[in-house]
Amino acid sequence: MANTIRIKKGLNINLIGEAKKEISAIAAGHYAIKPTDFIGVFPRLLVKEGDAVKAGTPLFIDKYRENIIFTSPVSGIIEEISRGDKRVLEEIRIKSGDKPEFEDFGKADPLKSSREDIIGKLLQSGAWAMIRQRPYTIIANPANTPKGIYVSGFDTSPLAPDYSMIVKESTADFQMGLDVLSKLAGSSVKLGLPGVKSDFPKVSNADITYFKGPHPAGNVGIQIHNTNPINKGDVVWVVNLLDVIIIGRLFSKGIYDTSIIVPLCGSEVKNPKYFKTYKGVSIQSLVKNNQNEGLVRLISGNVLTGSRIKSNGYLGFYHNQFTVIPEGNYFEFFGWALPGFNKFSFSKSFFSYLTPDRKYRLDTNFHGAERAYVMTGQYEKVFPMDIYPMQLIKSCLAENIELMENLGIYEVDEEDFALIEFIDTSKTEIQQIIRKGLDLIRKEMS
Repeated sequence: MANTIRIKKGLNINLIGEAKKEISAIAAGHYAIKPTDFIGVFPRLLVKEGDAVKAGTPLFIDKYRENIIFTSPVSGIIEEISRGDKRVLEEIRIKSGDKPEFEDFGKADPLKSSREDIIGKLLQSGAWAMIRQRPYTIIANPANTPKGIYVSGFDTSPLAPDYSMIVKESTADFQMGLDVLSKLAGSSVKLGLPGVKSDFPKVSNADITYFKGPHPAGNVGIQIHNTNPINKGDVVWVVNLLDVIIIGRLFSKGIYDTSIIVPLCGSEVKNPKYFKTYKGVSIQSLVKNNQNEGLVRLISGNVLTGSRIKSNGYLGFYHNQFTVIPEGNYFEFFGWALPGFNKFSFSKSFFSYLTPDRKYRLDTNFHGAERAYVMTGQYEKVFPMDIYPMQLIKSCLAENIELMENLGIYEVDEEDFALIEFIDTSKTEIQQIIRKGLDLIRKEMS
């Protein structure tokens, strides 16, 4: 019988704009892959503007790991190659064709294939980029054997997609993906599911653990910490649930079919719902005539860990939703002195704490500027790891590698600190601090 783990610390943020359980297919026309999504990758281009590509055609490789290939999510024409400061490659934009075309990688039964053949197919197709390793949250090294592969089967972040509904649409491909990953791990995949009534389909080749509790119970890092913590020298691989389906489809159909189901949600969306599209889709097609008037923040991902994008921006490679919320570019005179019935409050500063189940229309206003750190004891209330979060953050700021290791840097990812950043009275970019600490450790270890 599967174990059930209760996560007591955390915080659920209830927002207006949850996507309705209806799926609309959309032909967006414009897609992109963003090399900046891949930590530690130095891209070398293989295409130029005007080139015709199929889904699965190589676009660029990692200069220092040439076996790591990144391929086109759709077929069409390379419309634009966008570079930023110091000629950093930011986006490869693709205008899709009328009829999908795919590179043929050949069907295969993962349970009858060797581990080496499976790795070869994943590398050749570009699907290997979907497998990341902890620590550091970088693309996994195919030469390593992890002590486990983890998949979170639910998401507790604000306005998160319903993974049970998505998997039910592609159960066979999801099962095939689990079979592939189990062959890579040499054991069953570690699958985390919600410890409440769920419609998640029954699957095999998965070691299931149920998790009850508030956000961040759905974070894969929290699930690893509570089942098999990462120590120095350990390597664990993690895969997004939507990517498991794509990997399964690669073996069942022999093609790199990146079709996904993602929600467009948030208080500024007129009709929030799910869309069937492809990885790297442009948000423009989804929000057209479906967005409230006024200044808004477009986010690839969720409001806690997502990335701000422009009106013609694209879905990040590892993101599973689009969110649209109001921009908070205003000054509130004596806002701290008002009763705050419409403001979300974690510290019970406003009367709104009396209605904990209420849904809010939150914006991006910081309600204050960055200030000195104060020891409040609030961080520990939302951080469900056996780690001292304040001390770890300070060790990252000090770039004290030995102290960072002693305080558990190998176990964390910046998303695990998103709630801390949300409630932080110092208004500090904590996720950015943790990422810099992880990057420093990675460079030192290599």
